[in-house]
Amino acid sequence: MSAHGPVLSLCDVLDLDQATSRDLAVRASGLTKRFGDRTVVDALELAIPRGSVCGFVGPNGAGKTTTIRMLLGLIQPSAGSGTVLGGDLGQPQSYLHKVGALIESPAFYHHLSGKNNLLALARLAHIDATTIPDVLDRVGLLQRADDLYRSYSLGMKQRLGIAAALLAAPELLILDEPTNGLDPAGIVEMRDLIRSLADEGITVFVSSHLLSEIEHICDRLIMISDGKTVFQGEVAKLRATRGDELILRPESESSLASLLTLVQRAGFAARVEEALLSPPTVVVEAGSDQAAPLNRLAMHADITLIHISERARSLEEAFFELTGTHSRDVETAHSLGSVT
Repeated sequence: MSAHGPVLSLCDVLDLDQATSRDLAVRASGLTKRFGDRTVVDALELAIPRGSVCGFVGPNGAGKTTTIRMLLGLIQPSAGSGTVLGGDLGQPQSYLHKVGALIESPAFYHHLSGKNNLLALARLAHIDATTIPDVLDRVGLLQRADDLYRSYSLGMKQRLGIAAALLAAPELLILDEPTNGLDPAGIVEMRDLIRSLADEGITVFVSSHLLSEIEHICDRLIMISDGKTVFQGEVAKLRATRGDELILRPESESSLASLLTLVQRAGFAARVEEALLSPPTVVVEAGSDQAAPLNRLAMHADITLIHISERARSLEEAFFELTGTHSRDVETAHSLGSVT
């Protein structure tokens, strides 16, 4: 048990003793980065199976961007070892030709069309330009290929950035905050695009502060806090470890305290939850099989319940519990900001 909560070991996720570079797109052990006396990434463990969509989340300053920069050879690790697509982490030239990346906001020439921007990049990277129509089609920009970049919406600019990352037909795609600044429609488009790329066999490693989006697009998850791994595994497995909740609302708000005490004395973990636009409720850590017993318990105490519902605990709640942070430390789908 860690200070942040239960941590699934890597052995629970994947048998690393038997896994090989054929199984893993990224594998790292003890990955560490220090800047002077400050340790930003601290003995991080990574295991990303090929063909998966793996989310990478952590509170402000957790070390996500630093980790991505080490994987891309932009900065050198202070300690640790690993492989990316079978190539040694210490020799990025052995694997970078098989990696595509979108880091922060994509930079393009505003006075060029989307197609010509990609053509310029292809020539600089000595990539066959005949792939450009295909990648534009894959990201849904083929019909706007000849339009100037400056006329593109933010979502289209992000998709063009992914198109640029796909030019070299990568096996691994690393995306740092691909939905940053997008409106709800743009977020849905990006979600569908990422899933379609994974369906084609590309491994996608996506860093995001939109935890609700990670739930929708990723089948695996790596959570870090203070540069350390606090969870690594399937999103479904994380949900299973957290359990469900029952929402109880009494007829009278004056019964809240009595209901809470009653439920806690019965052996349940419970709390009062207050929301801005809805009446306060008692939230009980229990599944639907306890709804009827709790209703009877309240009835015998002369407390009338007017609402009982089951709620799966969200990824955000698990995140806050595991990392020991609060909602102000990481952005949700309702508030956009930068996270490092």
